[in-house]
Amino acid sequence: MNKNDQQLESYLIERFDAYLLYKSLIMAKKELFTKDLQEASAFFKALGHPARLAILKYLAESKVCMTGDLSVELPLSRTTVNQHLKELKDLDLISGEISGAKVNYCLNLSNLGRMKTLLDSFIRQIGCCDTACC
Repeated sequence: MNKNDQQLESYLIERFDAYLLYKSLIMAKKELFTKDLQEASAFFKALGHPARLAILKYLAESKVCMTGDLSVELPLSRTTVNQHLKELKDLDLISGEISGAKVNYCLNLSNLGRMKTLLDSFIRQIGCCDTACC
């Protein structure tokens, strides 16, 4: 390994160590909050992209599990849609069951209900929408 490669490797290791420290501090700070706030935050983050909202809306409007390629319903590539589906599946807002060569995507109504409960509770806690506060 030449000197430039060694310098690059050393630089990358330092940056990676700094990144790991940063991530551990963020994770530690999340633990300072209640389980409900952490869970609500994860749900709201998943809803933070219009494509994921469009996927949930499409599945809700179709009233059946969707089999096949959801990218034909959205103005995004199949790869991008699959990344958004993964985000929704990771939070169990949708389920994806393999059926032969295709995947059936369905809303997880119980977890969507849980998300609604968390949102309703949060809005009540901050006293929003009952009176003009500002």
